[in-house]
Amino acid sequence: DPFFNAVEITHIPDPAERERVRDMARLARLAIGYGAHPAILGQKLDLNALAPDERARACAEMTRHLDEAAYMGAETFVVLSGRDPGPEHREEAFDALVQSLSQLCAYSKKIKGPKVVAEVFDCDVDKCCLLGPSALAGRLGSALAARHDNFGLLVDLSHIPLLRESPRKALEPVKDHLAGVHIGNAVIKEDLPGYGDCHPIFGTPGSANDVPEVAAFLRTLLEIGFLGGDRRPMVSFEIKPMPGQDPLLVIANAKRVLSEAWWQV
Repeated sequence: DPFFNAVEITHIPDPAERERVRDMARLARLAIGYGAHPAILGQKLDLNALAPDERARACAEMTRHLDEAAYMGAETFVVLSGRDPGPEHREEAFDALVQSLSQLCAYSKKIKGPKVVAEVFDCDVDKCCLLGPSALAGRLGSALAARHDNFGLLVDLSHIPLLRESPRKALEPVKDHLAGVHIGNAVIKEDLPGYGDCHPIFGTPGSANDVPEVAAFLRTLLEIGFLGGDRRPMVSFEIKPMPGQDPLLVIANAKRVLSEAWWQV
């Protein structure tokens, strides 16, 4: 499908299948992004854990995934922070996250791997991550940029309403460190299906994002200089079918929403 120029993947356990996917992407001229979220969430890893052994376990597992991402030719390696420990230990957790990400950046540079990218998540609704509010994300970007040239941040449109922020508030503090964006949706009414960080399709009842919100997001990305430059950055959908929804129709919905929003911009 020539509508897409990039694909985001995660760990592929079977080495033969892994090689087949790598070769398919090369043949189709698809850029690759690697998402480590399934491993982090599935294994309950925490890159900002206050316990040194727990944080070391998370970093060790992420270096193994970085090896795979480098083999696949990925341009980005996206991770998420651990849970917010609360105001009493937040600064300590922030320092731990900086240390973990610095370690991953150094390792990826050593193996000539992808850029290490931290995704901004919700902080008090679903995943309850440390790296949520845009001001904290901006601090993290500055702290890592002072040490490494292969670190970036990713902002997801679906998380912006969960953080109770606007596109401007979410993007302005991180614009100098922005390495990618996701376009998605979120249900923000607790009593409706898909509530939280579930990435339902655009137009889902009780959800926050549709054509106007996608257009506002794209417009802000243009204004801060993320879009419209010499190099085409990675902008990707993060959407998931709800029970009974055909995945191909879900993809068609997203493509039409993006096309309509881009026409408006």
